[in-house]
Amino acid sequence: MPSYWPGRLMPGVPYPLGATWDGLGTNFAVFSANAARIELCLFDPSGRREIARFDMPELTDEVWHGYLPNARAGLLYGYRAHGPYDPHRGHRFNHHKLLLDPYARRVAGDLRSADALCGYRVNSPRADLSFDRRDSAPGMIKGVVADDSFNWADDRPPNVPWADTVIYEAHVRGLSMLRQDLRANERGTFAVLADARFIDHIRRLGVTTLELMPVQAFVQDRHLLQKGLRNYWGYNTIGFFAPEPRYLSDNTADEMRIAIRRLHAAGIEVILDVVYNHTAEGNEMGPTLSFRGLDNAAYYRLVGDNPRHYINDTGTGNTLNLASPRVLQMVMDSLRYWVGAYHVDGFRFDLSVTLGREAYGFDQGAGFFDTLRQDPLLSRVKLIAEPWDIGPGGYQLGQHPPGMAEWNDRFRDGIRRYWRGDAGQRADFAARLAGSSDVFDHQARRPWASINYVASHDGFTLADVVSYEQRHNEANGEDNKDGHPENYSANWGIEGPSDDPAVLHTRRRLQRALLATVFLSQGTPMLLAGDEFGRTQLGNNNPYCQDNETSWLHWDVAKSVEGRRLLTFTERLAALRREHAVLRAPRFLHGQEELLPGVRDISWFDALGKPMTTDSWNNPEERRLVLRRAGRNGDGLVSVLTVFFNATADEHSFHLPSPGLPSRLLIDSADPDGSERELEREDVVVGARSVVLILAARQDGAR
Repeated sequence: MPSYWPGRLMPGVPYPLGATWDGLGTNFAVFSANAARIELCLFDPSGRREIARFDMPELTDEVWHGYLPNARAGLLYGYRAHGPYDPHRGHRFNHHKLLLDPYARRVAGDLRSADALCGYRVNSPRADLSFDRRDSAPGMIKGVVADDSFNWADDRPPNVPWADTVIYEAHVRGLSMLRQDLRANERGTFAVLADARFIDHIRRLGVTTLELMPVQAFVQDRHLLQKGLRNYWGYNTIGFFAPEPRYLSDNTADEMRIAIRRLHAAGIEVILDVVYNHTAEGNEMGPTLSFRGLDNAAYYRLVGDNPRHYINDTGTGNTLNLASPRVLQMVMDSLRYWVGAYHVDGFRFDLSVTLGREAYGFDQGAGFFDTLRQDPLLSRVKLIAEPWDIGPGGYQLGQHPPGMAEWNDRFRDGIRRYWRGDAGQRADFAARLAGSSDVFDHQARRPWASINYVASHDGFTLADVVSYEQRHNEANGEDNKDGHPENYSANWGIEGPSDDPAVLHTRRRLQRALLATVFLSQGTPMLLAGDEFGRTQLGNNNPYCQDNETSWLHWDVAKSVEGRRLLTFTERLAALRREHAVLRAPRFLHGQEELLPGVRDISWFDALGKPMTTDSWNNPEERRLVLRRAGRNGDGLVSVLTVFFNATADEHSFHLPSPGLPSRLLIDSADPDGSERELEREDVVVGARSVVLILAARQDGAR
């Protein structure tokens, strides 16, 4: 604690926003267009006692700023904003409420959910039109003046080409809470991501890119705490510049940087799932924690003819107003901060349609996308969109700007339906295998724009897709009404856990077939953490509030006989994708290039080896399909890879398409332990609900 502070702040500067320590003192700058006065409040290291309060002395371009000599890194602080409390005009200033700096680069303390956090009197008959005079500081988290110095040495971004990318979606906490071989204080933290055992595991899977669910500071929902639950997923952000403290075992952000540096050294990228579409403050009945109290009318999209209420395109109660230059600046500053200060390699944008909304609706030329695409730093990292929200016209798959990839739920649903045995799925299945060119092949986009997955954090795990027909979300306390009602899943005879050998045999086959489809398709494969060894959530397809063994990875399953078997099979699939460039074609294939006599870059056949006809595609009861792709290797050879898909309940013999080139069987999902072997005949036996991949190589131009 410094021995001396002046009685008032010095003027300071309006840029950069946030608390910036220069070694001698700290400059504080915060945006508010409508406040009449802003106070800076300082706290003792415990965060419980306010030790000083200063009026911000200067206002420049709607930024309040001041400089405090001797204020060091580690100092706890917050703001109080004075102005009109007039909800009908969109203003909700209440100086009794301590506010977190939107640019705080670290946060301290736990948010103690209480009525005093709200700007209105909770039990008043006038609801949010009333005014609450209780001080919220005792239960409020505080910002921390940060020192971002870190020795990155020779750290370099892996810069994995999109065509070679394999994504592993994981939750920092869930990855390791059940790892008994780790120190208790490190479980559920970034320390585990730096562990050589974890890095070796994902490297064996062929993972190039680790996608982390939200790690920006978030708060717990009061309604969940009242039910004895917690927000596990973290899509409830309050600090867009600060790492979530629970994920730091040593309470320093360097732990996150060390993990990223070690992952980079192993050639693995790190991308963050970020939530810039809304904040943790909820609707008009939510708490006043930061943005609402600093300038509600500027930060949020309000209903035009009734600004007391919030536009709710996100389903969370509020929507950030990215049409506001200062809010857009905050988002861009946040993104640049994570790339610059933490060396992250990209972002997955939650509900990205919201980010691209203008007054008239979604626009791929919206200010957010334009700013993102022209930024010299951000335009060079990986950018992934979740292409939907719940607002009008909220489904925009394939409509995001070039340079962005998109989560492809049509791939997820299409391959689930095909392997479930639904009628009339072959044509859609073929489109998904070919990189969903019907969705993405425009504006010079590439196949990698399609993020292909069978399971993600949102929905059933892979094992549950083949074990449950209905969602089982009773533990969420919403009468099993939350989560997707249609999962295109099947239980194959028994709902949930089973010891029936026939049921288990079918489920295991389908898990392997689904994984094979993901890795053998054009596009960017994404694997949900734990699916490689068959983790289950016991049928819960929306465990956002299950911070317990429902969501955590049970690594002991990976050590079981079947867990090891599935893990090894997944590793083989990843190795095949890495080895054969044809599986990672950088451009969409349309069967227009002949690489060998009678062999085009992509072709489709029926089980008899005959080219697919219109009648074949329109046959709703046929569930077998052959895909052949060819590509030049650069060594004078043309690789011809043929995949046989059999979604029927019976084993079938497929005839090799003409010309019948000498071939080698690379993998058979019905025989996951089988080794590669030469084919001695022109028929290929494909087991029930299985995939077979064969390879033929021939000199380019050979006759």
